[in-house]
Amino acid sequence: MLELQAGGLDAVIHPDRGGIVSSLSWRGPDGRRHDVLYPPAGRQPGTTSPNFFGTWALLPFANRAFDCVVDDGEQRFLVPRNDPGGAIHGFGWQSAWDVLEYDRGHTVLEHCRTEGPDPYRYRARQDITLDEAGMTIRMTITNEAGTALPFGIGHHPWFPCAADTSLVMRSRGALVFGEAFRAIGQQAFTDGGPYAGTHPFRAETVTAWSFLGWDGTARIETPSIGLAITLTASNTLDCPVVWAPAGADFLCVEPQSHAIGAPSEPPARAASPLKRLAPGETLEGWLRIAPEVI
Repeated sequence: MLELQAGGLDAVIHPDRGGIVSSLSWRGPDGRRHDVLYPPAGRQPGTTSPNFFGTWALLPFANRAFDCVVDDGEQRFLVPRNDPGGAIHGFGWQSAWDVLEYDRGHTVLEHCRTEGPDPYRYRARQDITLDEAGMTIRMTITNEAGTALPFGIGHHPWFPCAADTSLVMRSRGALVFGEAFRAIGQQAFTDGGPYAGTHPFRAETVTAWSFLGWDGTARIETPSIGLAITLTASNTLDCPVVWAPAGADFLCVEPQSHAIGAPSEPPARAASPLKRLAPGETLEGWLRIAPEVI
């Protein structure tokens, strides 16, 4: 376990358990301590099933590859099953990451895949930095296979959500889902989408969006505790997933490089595909999480 600290921010990272940032907290100017990421509440991170807290890497593809299929229109292969519906969130969250650098406010983690039943061979890094105002995670993945392959990256932050929490973000469109979050098409927004205005996020039904053409900024405000969190991301991660079960006390805004199901579903691939990397080529992106008082 690694602990990072800068200013009023404290983060806990578990390199051996998927490289997860299991917690991020902030002491505001008034001395109050806030959970910036949804806390583990006594639970320990693991690699058997996805962790419902903190934030963790999604690679070599983000979200779902239905029926374990990766098919980018040029080649088709199967990846190992780790979810009832197929493969979810790639391999990074189930892997041990090596610590390449570590000091008080910064660490660099690396995960390499050198074998497996599928062709994916790659080198991935997370460069995690705390500064006085927030946490920045820079990600890279380099194709180390002998052939070109389709890749995707992302990160999966979980944020606390109270009854008065709002989410404000703007996108140009979204996937249209059929059964089990499988894409059947896409829709365009002329007004920025469902979160262009300020209103409570919590809903009585499950929330699930795969946005397209996000402008790179999402703001989460909870007036009852006086906390705002701004999530920003690189333009390579412009297809965020927004997800929460009905009435949940958390919400997820997951910056990623492609749409849900793009590894396996033609409509999702048509909307926003994985990026085909030649041997030695790298895909990169970053996200930043910054708290403030309101």
